[in-house]
Amino acid sequence: MSKILIRGARVLGGEPQDVLIDGEVVEAVGSGLSAEGAEVVEADGKVLLPGLVDLHTHLREPGREDSETVLTGTRAAASGGFTAVFAMANTFPVADTAGVVEQVWRLGREHGYCDVQPIGAVTVGLEGRKLAELGAMHESAAGVTVFSDDGKCVDDAVMMRRALEYVKAFGGVVAQHAQEPRLTEGAQMNEGIVSAELGLGGWPAVAEESIIARDVLLAEHVGSRVHICHLSTAGSVEIVRWAKSRGIDVTAEVTPHHLLLTDELVRSYDPVYKVNPPLRTERDVHALREALADGTIDIVATDHAPHPHEDKDCEWAAAAMGMVGLETALSVVQETMVETGLLDWAGVADRMSQAPARIGRAEGHGRPVSAGEPANLTLVDTAYRGSVDPAGFASRSRNTPYAGRELPGRVTHTWLRGKATLVDGKLT
Repeated sequence: MSKILIRGARVLGGEPQDVLIDGEVVEAVGSGLSAEGAEVVEADGKVLLPGLVDLHTHLREPGREDSETVLTGTRAAASGGFTAVFAMANTFPVADTAGVVEQVWRLGREHGYCDVQPIGAVTVGLEGRKLAELGAMHESAAGVTVFSDDGKCVDDAVMMRRALEYVKAFGGVVAQHAQEPRLTEGAQMNEGIVSAELGLGGWPAVAEESIIARDVLLAEHVGSRVHICHLSTAGSVEIVRWAKSRGIDVTAEVTPHHLLLTDELVRSYDPVYKVNPPLRTERDVHALREALADGTIDIVATDHAPHPHEDKDCEWAAAAMGMVGLETALSVVQETMVETGLLDWAGVADRMSQAPARIGRAEGHGRPVSAGEPANLTLVDTAYRGSVDPAGFASRSRNTPYAGRELPGRVTHTWLRGKATLVDGKLT
């Protein structure tokens, strides 16, 4: 593999430097670097980050290839600056056995646009009745360490305790979809003023908060790790903050759309805004941003949820829940966190690369941009501003809430172990 010289890049938003890649690793970082025969990439002050890591992606394969495949999903990931994604277990069949997680893992390795780490189901068939093959999935070639029934809550306290006890033996983590099902029957959107005015079934904040409160106490009791998926309310923030103050081993994520969008958008009845958990209030958005800035919320995760056109272009009540997010995530974080002064680019690198890699134990990812480290890198033109055009997405699905919206920033290059997967905004 030839050498690559990235000239004049602002590493983590700092002063311009040169970065030399040799094969799969970073050889040197400094000023005035040169290398005979190296391919030169003129960064011109663009920001260089460690490759992004998404702890919450739905790739849909196997079973729903009409929505997404491992190939199209990882191409979307590379377009968004990601070098590793964690694929959720709610596929068909469910990823609740060593065989299924290995299938997903091998597909990721074959396609090569980013590393794919499968997430194993907590319970068989996501049914909440019997623990899945947690140990076998961990010991498989995929080496699963994160387990989740995402899309469904592990609402049985005894089952959740058993899962936490089981994964503790090998340092795994249970990622909980916090939704008390009895409090959300028939729910269509956030419970509040807007739901009352629109006559749509309300999804109360307490349905999320009560599960989080229970699970952090279970994690403390067991001495295990719990991760909270797509945290969305101000009350949830306070519970996680309290748990961390007690030394409970809890981490949490927030999605880009919960950092930007509110339930006011549902007034349009456009199903593109129908998501689980639902879009919340302006007060919640403010609390989520502050919590991400102060570290109460550890990471940004996309919850990339692709759906075919017919599943979203229908009446609200019948529409599927979810939004695509891999190709717009960094832009939304730039707008909501960087341009508001809440995070600098080093903070973005932590929340979107280093911390998710640490939580999920993604080997070789989330590493510093320094000599000897794997060359998993993302180059971002932060000065760019343009309208989102879903027609240009690499994802198979187009269910984005940002179509036609102007957002800042554009990923121009992505390198996976020194191999370019995106060059000048185009997939290789």
